[in-house]
Amino acid sequence: MANVLIRNIPEEVLDRFKNMAKSHKRSLQQELRVALEKTVDQSPPDIFQKALDLRRKLRKKALRFTDSARLLREDRAR
Repeated sequence: MANVLIRNIPEEVLDRFKNMAKSHKRSLQQELRVALEKTVDQSPPDIFQKALDLRRKLRKKALRFTDSARLLREDRAR
């Protein structure tokens, strides 16, 4: 495995990671490794694909959404 050195980490950030590691019963290195892995696993193309799938699913249903600007105008006119 490779090693990475990160300089000038703000104390508040490091303290938060230390607290997270303690609450998860892990070492600081393990907690940082898990955070990096989670970040890399969240790929934007995957998120976009999920959004497209959801839009397609909603289009198949007979739902019609009203224009929010019109609803705001109506509400303000009261």
